[in-house]
Amino acid sequence: MSFDLREFTLAECHAVLRETRFGHLACCKDGQPYIVPIYFAFEDGVAYCFSMPGRKLEWMRENDKVCLQVDRRVGNGWTSVIAEGKFEEFPDTELRRSERLHAWEVLQKHPDWWEVGSLSPKEVPILAESPHIFFGILVRTISGRAAFAID
Repeated sequence: MSFDLREFTLAECHAVLRETRFGHLACCKDGQPYIVPIYFAFEDGVAYCFSMPGRKLEWMRENDKVCLQVDRRVGNGWTSVIAEGKFEEFPDTELRRSERLHAWEVLQKHPDWWEVGSLSPKEVPILAESPHIFFGILVRTISGRAAFAID
């Protein structure tokens, strides 16, 4: 079996991101990369995400350059999209409240959007305010490829 490899158009890349909920988020600090699985919802050039405090948030706050990668199997082939962009946090403040609410609205359209983002490997102390973080990846560049099996 051989494969035909082709580049995706910008429209095809956007379609894959709109249809996909799960990917891998890469960030970097002091030259050390860090990649984590993440759920997201893509709309109008932004991948909206939800998380608890932790390493990825600490690192993205220090270096806002991030990368989101998604892939899926298609028959005997595959598709992959890489979106490079900028991390932007949506804290629960007057200045950012509308962006935070919009992130919530986009995410909540999909079942179970909150489950993984609300988990933490260690117990989180009870705080006066919610520890949940909404953020977006403002996509700057995007590319994609597909490999299709040729019989």
